[in-house]
Amino acid sequence: MYMMVKHLHLTLVATSALFFIFRFFLTLQNNGLLQKKWMRVLPHVIDTLLLISAVVLCVLIAQYPLVNGWLTEKVVGLVCYILMGMWALKWARSTPMRWIGFVGALTWLVIIAKVAVTKQPILFG
Repeated sequence: MYMMVKHLHLTLVATSALFFIFRFFLTLQNNGLLQKKWMRVLPHVIDTLLLISAVVLCVLIAQYPLVNGWLTEKVVGLVCYILMGMWALKWARSTPMRWIGFVGALTWLVIIAKVAVTKQPILFG
């Protein structure tokens, strides 16, 4: 069961990240595709499934945020990734500021991945 959920989780991580990158470049082009209903709903579906798979993994391995430092750091990193992603896709008013949000979001994604692989907190260790 663990391996199945882990592979699902990793697939959803990749899907979420690739979809974020795709939407970022559509945002830079001010592409009308962004206004399609499926384009506005799909990221929420993917990210909800991603969050559910993360919770299931926590239960399966019996490790939890605020108890285990590496998971706490992943949650903090996730919040930062979301905020930087929102900056890149919605809040930034200029292209350079959008790029700062985009690079920042991807940086947080790399930090989260490194913590997930090593099970060692980087920032709060």
